Amino acid sequence: MDLAGKNVVYLGGFGGIGQKTCSELLERQLQALAIFDLTLNEEILTTWQSKFPNTKIFYLKVDITQRSDIEAAYKEAVERLGHLDLVVNGMGLMDDRHIDLTIQINLMGVINSCLIALEYMDKSKGGKGGMIVNISSVAGIQPTPLMSVYSAAKHGVTTFTRCLAHPPYFDIMGVAFVTICPGFTETPLLNDLADKITFKFETPMALRKAKRQPPQVCAENFVKVIEKAQNGTAWLLDVGEIKEIEFPVMWIPQLEQ
Repeated sequence: MDLAGKNVVYLGGFGGIGQKTCSELLERQLQALAIFDLTLNEEILTTWQSKFPNTKIFYLKVDITQRSDIEAAYKEAVERLGHLDLVVNGMGLMDDRHIDLTIQINLMGVINSCLIALEYMDKSKGGKGGMIVNISSVAGIQPTPLMSVYSAAKHGVTTFTRCLAHPPYFDIMGVAFVTICPGFTETPLLNDLADKITFKFETPMALRKAKRQPPQVCAENFVKVIEKAQNGTAWLLDVGEIKEIEFPVMWIPQLEQ
């Protein structure tokens, strides 16, 4: 996607990866950037507005666990912008101590955001098409026992995104779906990791030794992927490298003769 002149919605734009990615996106001369997040970072917002005066940048408060919040934010964003070209679902929580919240934020929030965004982007409903990018995780492509609930939620994100990328859907709606799976990235999400695992008993914490990438590097590669990704593709962004993921076909239905 050529990002110049595009209207972008970023959910979680003040977070670790989100904040760096928004900065990278703004360098592409966007028409507008709407940031949906739970808490306003006024300092960052003001800095962006000053640095990019030709881009309309604004914040809308969204509790991703509340469908009504998501609906209201999209409605206002479209009223202010006219249409949406790109949506990035980037809100996340990694803490298996909070099971329901982990599922609500990481999976249900993404599902609701996608389906609501489609109401405005779907060409068959008068939209202009575009792209929706969902941030999954390496834990969404590889079972991660230490964070079983988080891993289950992220696997859900990966599969849901791939389902919505079904070619007949794309032909009708004109909205591409892309999955991004970051590796370990230096953000607050990884703080106090040992206290966020599924079980309290002693387990080998090999993840402590896993290489981590700076959020700036992840953001730079993220935007590169957005610029070149095709519908249905999934991308691993790990230790500064970009790799397209190829999923094996595990089952093909046998048809009646």
